[in-house]
Amino acid sequence: MTLLDVAQRAGVSVATASRVLNGGDRVPRPELQERVKAAADELGYTPNAQAQALAKSSTNLVGILVHDIEDPYFAAIANGVMRAADERNLLVMMASTFRDADREIAYLSSLRAQRARAAVMIGSRRTDADSLARTASEVENFLNSGAGLALVSQSGMPAHTVEPDNRSGAADLARELVGLGWRKFAVLGGPETLATARDRRDGFVAGLAEAGLQPVSIQTGEFTRDGGYAAAEQLLDRQADVDCVFAVNDVMAVGAMSALRTRGVDVPGKLGVAGFDDIATLRDVWPGLTTVRLPLEQMGRRALELAIQGGDVTSELFKAEVVLRESTARR
Repeated sequence: MTLLDVAQRAGVSVATASRVLNGGDRVPRPELQERVKAAADELGYTPNAQAQALAKSSTNLVGILVHDIEDPYFAAIANGVMRAADERNLLVMMASTFRDADREIAYLSSLRAQRARAAVMIGSRRTDADSLARTASEVENFLNSGAGLALVSQSGMPAHTVEPDNRSGAADLARELVGLGWRKFAVLGGPETLATARDRRDGFVAGLAEAGLQPVSIQTGEFTRDGGYAAAEQLLDRQADVDCVFAVNDVMAVGAMSALRTRGVDVPGKLGVAGFDDIATLRDVWPGLTTVRLPLEQMGRRALELAIQGGDVTSELFKAEVVLRESTARR
């Protein structure tokens, strides 16, 4: 069935049928709308998505760009975006950028070409000036197309931003651990090129400094489970004099705990371990991991709301909460 068939059945022009079924600035009279919709139902006609996009200058498509969908942190935020989109009858397309700035820019450009209504970009801001400038340029192009955009953990862009309070959360964790009696800390700090990793590391170091302490060791590593595993092995190989390890995200902490278990190191009897994010998979980790909780799904929901509503650029900070568990319990 074609739009012409619907128009003929309803006794209206093709242009009128298109305005009813595909949308547009001019809205036909209610009685014409009813006739067109009834004809479409009788004929089993399905509107063409491309025609709708042309009529409305946008589609009902929302794009989600994440750095790594395998990471439970990103998956939880994306889940919040998808639930909020579903409540608004929006179609979601998700892509993983694998922390590649060029791929992120290409995906955003593709969404712009498809006349997406909005997009949410989820991932830590990189510190490379060139990639930041190119990303900012495509962000402006995307917004100038009339689409909405919000970013999670990527401040400094000309779009709505939802930001976790990484520095304060990490500083609070340091204070709590010092209060429990831990004194010799190692930090598994993640890549230097990721702002999230740096903010959490710096916040933790600042929290220790309030107690007159400084880390015994700070190690960089991949922002992944395997990165945490490798960093913990290096720490053990150097025989660093530490009694507690802070990993700047939970997946690194889980990897570190696995490495310690393989080497026969008792957690927390010999070494305490803490992370950041409070991802859902921690429910299956023993001993329970002390961490910093972020409202991940709520952050995703809010990002979608901001992207859809448009308006003046805003930045919202989400507070973090320390959660003490068995991995840092003193014996």
